[in-house]
Formats: sequence, C-alpha cells, structure tokens
Amino acid sequence: MPYTDSADVRLYYEVFGDDDAPVLVLVSGGGAQLLSWDEEFIRMLTDGGLRVVRFDNRDTGYSQRFGGEDYLDGGYGLGDMAEDVLRVLDDLGVERAHVAGHSMGGMMAQMLAIEHPERVSSLGLLSTIPGQSPRYVLHGERPELSEKPVRVTREQAVEAAAAAVASTGGRYDPQVEWHRRAAREAYDRGYSPDGYARQWAALRRAPERLEALRSVTVPTLVFHGREDDVLHWASAVDIAEAIPGAELQVHADMGHLIPHELWPDLASALLRTAARGEESRLGA
Repeated sequence: MPYTDSADVRLYYEVFGDDDAPVLVLVSGGGAQLLSWDEEFIRMLTDGGLRVVRFDNRDTGYSQRFGGEDYLDGGYGLGDMAEDVLRVLDDLGVERAHVAGHSMGGMMAQMLAIEHPERVSSLGLLSTIPGQSPRYVLHGERPELSEKPVRVTREQAVEAAAAAVASTGGRYDPQVEWHRRAAREAYDRGYSPDGYARQWAALRRAPERLEALRSVTVPTLVFHGREDDVLHWASAVDIAEAIPGAELQVHADMGHLIPHELWPDLASALLRTAARGEESRLGA
C-alpha cells in the first residue's frame, strides 16, 4: 500500500489515472476518510485528463494517529495539515498540483495556496470557509468535540450516518444506502472519533485567511450549497470576491455535502479550472 516516507508523518494515499497527466489532489473534510471521494466521481476527472490523488488525512483511515482515545489535541495546526498535501506530492515526485478540498479540506487547500503558492496550480474550494466568523459557522461551538468521544458499534455508526442524510429533503436523492456502505467501510478501515477531535482542535486555532486569500492568483472554483446548515454560503461569496477571477457556484437545495446528481457539474468545473491553471503555468 502506498504510504508517504516522511520521517514525521505517515500518510496513506491512492492514485488514479495516467502517470503523465496533470495531478489533482482531493482533500477530505473533518473526520472523513479518502472514501468521501467516490471512485465514480474520480473516474469523471480521470476521463477528463487528470491524474487524481486522494489520501487519508492525519488521524483518519490508514494514516498516522497523533494520540490515543484520551488525547483530544494532537499538537498540530491547520498549516501542518496543509503541508500533508506536500508530503504526498513529494512522495510522488510532483512539484506542482491542482488542489480541491471539501469543508476542512478546503481550509487546508487555502493554507497551502497562501503559504506555498509555488506548489499550487489551481484551487477547488468546496463547502468551506475562510475563518471562524459567526457569519460563516452555523454549527455552534461543538463542545462535545472537546470531550472524550463516546465510542459506538459499527452498526450504530452506520445508522447514524444514514440518519444524518435521510431527512435532508430537497430535490436531491440523499443516497442513504451509499452513506451506509461508506460508513461500514470507513469503520472497518479505521474508526477513530478521537482523531476527529484532534482535527477539531487544529481547526479551533486556525488563522483567519480572508485577507491573505487576496494574494492568491491561481484559477479558483468556489462551490457551495445554499442550504448548507454547517457553513453558511456567504463564505463562498466572500472567498470568490477575495480571489481575483474566481468562479462562484452556489447551488439551491444543496446542503453541506455534495449531492451525487451534482458530481458531473463539479467534475466539469474542476476540469475547467485545472485547464485554466495549466494554461497559466505553461504561459508563465
């Protein structure tokens, strides 16, 4: 199995597509494993000419843990997590890549573009925020994530995942069975609620990024749901206004997760953004 050989962090990753194609790294959200990027969606991107990389963030899946059940702070920050993308790219020998992230993954992508602009060719910022303003954050303080998490059985985890999406309503199919299957696989790969708590600790001390995003010049897609009850879509407007030339899409009836019906639209937009990034890179 492919793991980074970095001395300080061991990360599991998977690669799809042709070796000589431009690389797009997909970065998962808080507590989510690489499974959040379905292979059907990845196929849309590889069919469009990209080499796609997905990986387990630290403290999830097959990647390294930064403490046991009693450790709710791994001592790392959002910038450290962003540099995990570089660890994967370095392991692959890739100097520069397109990067797209969902929620926390989008925050990591922002940090990467701000602190290591020479490594980023384009950005996809999906259901994410540029800071901790109450204007953006709708889920409250989440005090339960600062306490030792209650561990549940595999079936309890599966049913909780199904219940979380079953009542979303709107025009899109909540894909309850897909979420059940994904939750089973995620539990078997590496159930770690304490890992999510450590990621949360990193997010709580993350720096504000909106002003710094004004320095980002790579082609950027900003993609958000108008019915997102976790992170307000106003954040997408602010991000798109901050990054010159960013493409903004705010989708009616879409919540925090990206509906399967919108996968073709998202794939097309990411391919378009990556193509702009390749043009800019080759023209530089």
